[in-house]
Amino acid sequence: MSNQNMQTNELYLVTGAAGNLGSSVAARLLEEGKKVRGLVLKGDPAAARLPKGVDICIGDVTDTRSLESFFNAEEGTELIVIHCAAIVTVNPNFNQKVYDVNVGGTKNILNACIERKVKKLVYVSSISAIPELSPGQAITEIDHYNPDAVIGFYGKTKAEASQVVMDMAEKHDLDASIVFPTGICGPDDYAFGPVASFLIDYCAGKLPAGVEGSFNAVDARDLADAIVTCCRKGRKGHGYILGNECVTMRQMFHLLSKLTGTKEIKMILPVGIAKLLGKLCDLGEKITKKPMRMTSFAVYNLIRNNVFDCSKAKRELGYRTRPFAESVEDTIDWLRRENIIQA
Repeated sequence: MSNQNMQTNELYLVTGAAGNLGSSVAARLLEEGKKVRGLVLKGDPAAARLPKGVDICIGDVTDTRSLESFFNAEEGTELIVIHCAAIVTVNPNFNQKVYDVNVGGTKNILNACIERKVKKLVYVSSISAIPELSPGQAITEIDHYNPDAVIGFYGKTKAEASQVVMDMAEKHDLDASIVFPTGICGPDDYAFGPVASFLIDYCAGKLPAGVEGSFNAVDARDLADAIVTCCRKGRKGHGYILGNECVTMRQMFHLLSKLTGTKEIKMILPVGIAKLLGKLCDLGEKITKKPMRMTSFAVYNLIRNNVFDCSKAKRELGYRTRPFAESVEDTIDWLRRENIIQA
């Protein structure tokens, strides 16, 4: 059978397809001429922005019945699954919905993969699942994931789910790889993740001061390239950190002011005050029942060691990233086109 015929019998299943990363992955696959089916939550407005050519399946990773139609394919079709769906939260406390999606949903996807004998699974975890090292040490991949060794409930769910993937891959001979992105940034982020939200607040003058910390975020387009390559080259039972250059808060402020003309914020809060602010926001969340951005977990992510070693991904997946400044500039241009920030 020719390679072309073999390709036509492949179907890529992407969960969380309406998200910034999921839609970027779908777009990258379509560029390569792949057949793509995306799992999208019912009523998700972002589904309308999915690239044309994606076969949209309405469903939920926590609903095993909806996964039956998501995985349904003609006999002889080779299934490649890219599991992006997750709930990201900066609230450090237990949340049943977050657990059900991030851990329970991953187990449901794994069970379906095993039942359908999929060709490959790439699970999108997070560097939050990997324990932090002391400042000055670049964080590298590990081979066992312990929720008790990481900080924040989101990280704990991703650590538990990552270990489940590894365990089931070994037990059921499932060809599974894991990628561990740092933060995700870039244009077309209609979920308005941490970086996009930060840019909006900065341009609106809502940030009176910064925190003595750093960002490590990768453009969703670069992550999509690596994830698609991982489908072919990722080794079974292996993980790959997908990080970027580490940018300090002061460098971020300078970059934003340069790109937008906004007055540069000079006040940078020391770590001790930032931690106190995080605890006050945690308390505010409990009292008001409304989510706050600068929680203790959000502060932790800024002041923690954000230096990661991506040499394994570069070596095995050909992983490359555009400069962070370019991603920020593209994101600002997109926000202007959407009239979210003023030109």
